[in-house]
Amino acid sequence: MGREIDRRDFLRLGAGAAAAGVAGGALLAGPGAGLAGAASKPKSGGSMTIGVEAEEDGFDAAQVTWDSTGIIYARTVYDSLAVIAANGSVQPYLAQSITPNADYTQWVVTARPNITFHNGTPLDANALLANAEALASSAIVGPALANIASVTVSGPLSITFTMKEPWIAFPYGLTSQAGMVAEPSTLKDGSAMQHPVGTGPFVFSEWVPGDHFTATKNPNYWQSGLPYLDSITYRPIVDVEARSNSLKSGTVQMILSSDAQTIHDFTGNSSYKMITDLHKVIGETDQIFLMLNTGTPPLTDSRVRQALAYAIDPKLINDTIGYGIAPLSTGPFTQGTPLYVPTGYPQYNVDKAKALVSAAEKSLGPINLQLGVTNTGRNVQLMELVQAQLQQVGIKSTITEVQQADYITNALFGKYQLYLWRQFGTPNPDSNYIFWTSPTAAAEGAPALNFARNKDPLLDQAMNTGRSNPSATARTKAYQSVSRRFAVDLPFLWLTRAVWASVSSPSVGGLLTPKVPTGGLAYPFISGVFFPQALYNS
Repeated sequence: MGREIDRRDFLRLGAGAAAAGVAGGALLAGPGAGLAGAASKPKSGGSMTIGVEAEEDGFDAAQVTWDSTGIIYARTVYDSLAVIAANGSVQPYLAQSITPNADYTQWVVTARPNITFHNGTPLDANALLANAEALASSAIVGPALANIASVTVSGPLSITFTMKEPWIAFPYGLTSQAGMVAEPSTLKDGSAMQHPVGTGPFVFSEWVPGDHFTATKNPNYWQSGLPYLDSITYRPIVDVEARSNSLKSGTVQMILSSDAQTIHDFTGNSSYKMITDLHKVIGETDQIFLMLNTGTPPLTDSRVRQALAYAIDPKLINDTIGYGIAPLSTGPFTQGTPLYVPTGYPQYNVDKAKALVSAAEKSLGPINLQLGVTNTGRNVQLMELVQAQLQQVGIKSTITEVQQADYITNALFGKYQLYLWRQFGTPNPDSNYIFWTSPTAAAEGAPALNFARNKDPLLDQAMNTGRSNPSATARTKAYQSVSRRFAVDLPFLWLTRAVWASVSSPSVGGLLTPKVPTGGLAYPFISGVFFPQALYNS
């Protein structure tokens, strides 16, 4: 991993924003590949087609939950109010400033002047308010903003968020889905779902779900000289091998993947540029794990969850499916990062698993689980290994393959028992508040961003401390206790951290060189998400 970071640097408060002052390790290029964009001069013009992992349900941030692909689509046509800089701090982006009061119970967000949406509507305080109100009233996203007491217009370009409790890390939420700003009328009439209109570097052109998403250069973009490309197209290619073959055939010029197969296949191939985040050290990385629905029997029984944890051998799975590339996980924080501590997570032990199964079956009867997985070959292979390991300790299971579009929806509404999952990559753990705390858990059939339906008062207390305590030391200790509580509750059975890779043709540049408006570098590649406006053909 990258170098160890001084804990005093983590989550320090920056001027006017809660900044995670964590200097990350470098992104790596594959052997013989060289860094994309590092050695060539940006060139305007041309088009680019990029192969992505999945497809989305739509583009209204208040109506859907975006994965990495969704955030990429959004960054193409929308701008976020803030972004993460290369040093890990939050920097205003579409916003000119993001400023708290003394106790972090109010935040004033001021938009940059003289910016218009793609349809000519001005970006002003009313537009910011319309987006904030749409998010707050959303059944899906609204729970993430439950700490907001009110949002009011406080100037021609400014709105003020008043919080119920101090919210130190609030600006981090403005770097992703909750910070994307859509043209207000598209939110009101519902057209944002199919036809997004933003202030972003590209203007929406066409979306054929499952086939492609295309956008063209915004000639009036507020950042002079950007974007470089005349048009950009994304093609969702779920199968890993098919995605790699599309690059080799020239159908696409770049692919994105969190599957170790991609890194294995392109390592040492000097015909392509490969960049990974294997040595990235900034906040949290995505983790790969088995997510349990703790709100449905028999997974409501802690003995069953413990048995599953002891029964599954992450190393065998990683060596068999992942070529041993990714580091193993025992919690949400990666070893070598500031929040990592030993968690006490159960180690693989067949005998302990069998004993727990036997004890649980005396009151529950035979244990039989549904194992859900997206319908891609390698994911199915992984789940088959899990199934064999569960069978070894006396747990019967059935594997169900689910379309990607339905997968997140099923998790949202609790319509699953055990799912293979990838999540939690963020520069600040507060961004996972909505996924980990009791207020966002709900019974099956009701939407809940706490997909695992895990409810733990001690974990809630720690997350609240992480959100509101002004002491960096207290926040660090709180988040470390969160990872230890997960080893007790076991809503997640950790496998490995996710390692993201971008592989491209030699002509692709700019992936590593996006800038914040003040001129410094933005953090270029977080959980497979990049800045489309920085890409170019050399």
